[in-house]
Amino acid sequence: MFCGRPAIAKQRFNKTYRHPDLDKKLTSRRLVQEGRLLLKCLKANVPVPTIWWVDMARLTLYMERIDGPSLRDYLFASTVGWLSGQSHTQERSSSLSPMSLDDGLAQKVGESLAKMHDANIIHGDLTTSNILCQGESSSPVRVLLPLVIIDFGLGYISTLPEDKAVDLYVLERAFFSTHPGTEDLFQGILQAYRKVTPASAKAVLHRLEDVRLRGRKRSMVG
Repeated sequence: MFCGRPAIAKQRFNKTYRHPDLDKKLTSRRLVQEGRLLLKCLKANVPVPTIWWVDMARLTLYMERIDGPSLRDYLFASTVGWLSGQSHTQERSSSLSPMSLDDGLAQKVGESLAKMHDANIIHGDLTTSNILCQGESSSPVRVLLPLVIIDFGLGYISTLPEDKAVDLYVLERAFFSTHPGTEDLFQGILQAYRKVTPASAKAVLHRLEDVRLRGRKRSMVG
């Protein structure tokens, strides 16, 4: 709790392998940077936790607690729940296809990422584990929940389409490696991303093709 409100405390710990003075400087810088990125996201209407306090003495961020599963767990549970429902005829009418809400989900993710990149914020570690679905997920019927992006510990500011493209590529790899069969879902995310800021998105998505090509070459070389 923080001032009577549900909260989480994210503390950065000292790295013993670094010189103490250097470690203190780098850790403090990352803490301040993450706090600034969250504030910048909030101003840009990007769904992130509200930040309440930055404790430099304890190297701790106090933020709004988001109750709900990660997008990773949400997609996994939705798929498992649907498959289970298919084995019970009486449950089929109340169980949605695991991809039946793709359009809405893709739109929410794509719009959020577009707003974030339009503010020149690079997340640095975009995965389905760092996107939360805010709300109750225990219902057997798959309901599209509000999304919240978390963990900007590796984030930074950049105007370069290359950096934004790498952000998208990291998320794409996370989708395909963790959630097989979601190619159409990710394409929907990119379509929603393009619609928010068509001009800047064009350069980013063009660069994404180059990033993909480099990724495939690295995979072939090993």
